Amino acid sequence: MMIYQTFLCFELPAILSYILFSFFGTLCSYNFHWYFTPSLYGHSQKAAWSYKNKTLHAALFILGVLGAVYFGYQLHRHWEWLLATAFITFLYSAPKIPLKPFNWLKHIAIGKTIFLAYSWTHITAFLPIELSGTPWNMSYYLFVINRFFLIYPICILFDLRDKENDKKEGIRSMITDFDNIGVSIVFWGSVFVFFITALAFSWAGLPHTMVLILSLPGLVLSFIYRYSQRNLSDYYYYFILDGLMMLSGLLILFMQF
Repeated sequence: MMIYQTFLCFELPAILSYILFSFFGTLCSYNFHWYFTPSLYGHSQKAAWSYKNKTLHAALFILGVLGAVYFGYQLHRHWEWLLATAFITFLYSAPKIPLKPFNWLKHIAIGKTIFLAYSWTHITAFLPIELSGTPWNMSYYLFVINRFFLIYPICILFDLRDKENDKKEGIRSMITDFDNIGVSIVFWGSVFVFFITALAFSWAGLPHTMVLILSLPGLVLSFIYRYSQRNLSDYYYYFILDGLMMLSGLLILFMQF
């Protein structure tokens, strides 16, 4: 939905092979990540379920790899962008691999939240524009920056939820290293950049209705920041917070009818 949102927002032709590549790539990375997530994330029903169903995660990971390779081959002219995205995505989950070559990443992967936010921005905002072959303009640059500073503070809330368990697992990040004040500064600083770039959309020529739609997830996120630190429900995080990332896309799609 987030990829399709980019195509819709700028009236670019949807590239089906890329949408399917991203679907299988997400299936691959998601199941890879949860396959190696230990049982100590006890507050999460999702983590407990994943720990008991590693065989299913392994099967879906293999399916994701096969699908990503097949559709990725159709995009082989852009292999350098796809490879860069895969590498950054891997860096987010690599510290969870229980092998010595990866253990040291737990101590230096302080930017893992940035890796994840960059990866999602790259996949859902940058690459749809780049692969379309359309010359870049200011509205495109603003859109990519704006999406990053929406996704990043949402990722911060997920890391806040898992902060104590990440510490037990020995995984470092800015969220585990910073105190609550430091985390709040990073969160609100990101939200501030999000709104600045959203306001700049009007200057770049986007219709006011589109600017409002793209700004709405940030407004909602601002109001639920404190509540999100108290509510640890999987349903809240995976439906409400994750849903904020595609809220604008759903509204833009609704406007097409």
